[in-house]
Amino acid sequence: MALNSSVHTASKLPDVGTTIFSVIGQLSAQYNAINLSQGAPNFPCDPALVEAVSRAMRDGHNQYAPMTGLSTLKVALAEKIHTLYGQHYDAASEVLITGSASQGLYMVISALVHAGDEVIFFEPAFDSYAPVVRLQGATPVGLKLQVPDFAINWDELRATITPRTRMIIINTPHNPSAQVLSAQDLDQLAALTRNTDIVVLSDEVYEHILFDGRRHCGMATHPELAQRSVIVSSFGKTFHVTGWRVGYCVAPAELMAEVVKVHQFMMFSADTPMQVGFAHYLQNAQNYLSLGDFYQQKRDRLLALMQDSPFKLLPCAGSFFLLASYGHFSDEADSEMVQRLIRDYGVATIPLSAFYMDGTDNKLIRLSFAKDDATLQAGAQALCRVNS
Repeated sequence: MALNSSVHTASKLPDVGTTIFSVIGQLSAQYNAINLSQGAPNFPCDPALVEAVSRAMRDGHNQYAPMTGLSTLKVALAEKIHTLYGQHYDAASEVLITGSASQGLYMVISALVHAGDEVIFFEPAFDSYAPVVRLQGATPVGLKLQVPDFAINWDELRATITPRTRMIIINTPHNPSAQVLSAQDLDQLAALTRNTDIVVLSDEVYEHILFDGRRHCGMATHPELAQRSVIVSSFGKTFHVTGWRVGYCVAPAELMAEVVKVHQFMMFSADTPMQVGFAHYLQNAQNYLSLGDFYQQKRDRLLALMQDSPFKLLPCAGSFFLLASYGHFSDEADSEMVQRLIRDYGVATIPLSAFYMDGTDNKLIRLSFAKDDATLQAGAQALCRVNS
């Protein structure tokens, strides 16, 4: 029996309760559904990485790491970023190892956004952005990306920026639309933020998962934007170890100093043996440079398997997600469609409306192809049986 509290609390997030993600999880478990919903791999990581972390534990690397991260790992990251994107970050003062990319996002918003500020981001969006902004006493301002290409309307962004705008959150490659920013997009962003104190928070956790020869256009590829940006990325997404919860941030020293103030009181330092293992694993660049080809094969496999389904699949430029349209054969709300797919066909997906503050329904569902071949085949077969 649950313990009843005698304390009255005033919730900081009174409208946050059981989300569609929880409903999907419960239904999926009830019907033992094929999992195309979760943005996490169901296949093992490289045994060499597991061995590197295990060896670190056996060698005694089991106590606190330095607060901002192991020097060897930070130097490896700074060198990687300089080699790939051209921007130099000082490993000592401009690189921070975090307890997951999610923690990094929270710390950056908490450190740099104040009560009364406005934070612009683009919907559909990762569901943590708006609540974290609200927890600072600031206002989240969601701008809707244009469907079906999910492009930023730069004129709308220009009109939305006010003297209270403190931060713009960028996500490329984008979850859930699977689209990416171009060099021209970065030039537009630079022009709109020039001569302002607007910080760009760039969520680049899928930085190595781009397809068809595309190059990642993150903030570190644009010298002007790099000066005002905090970039957050993820070891978990890159190396198939989302449960290890280790990420990193890079930013100019002045911005990073404020983020570190929050980090030291939030968790002090990230997991030590994982940092040792990642520092070793980064020595072979192919361990991350091969990721695009690896996931492109999975994307193409799911596309081929879905050819005979009633769904229309939207273009996918990066990340490990595909969007599927069904409005041409059903008027169901996307949340209802997703629940019917679980109950009647035994396959779990995510409704795109869950990524909008106002629940905008474009009759689209999100599929994850970060799955083994058997799961992709079984999930596609189930979706091909859907009655149109």
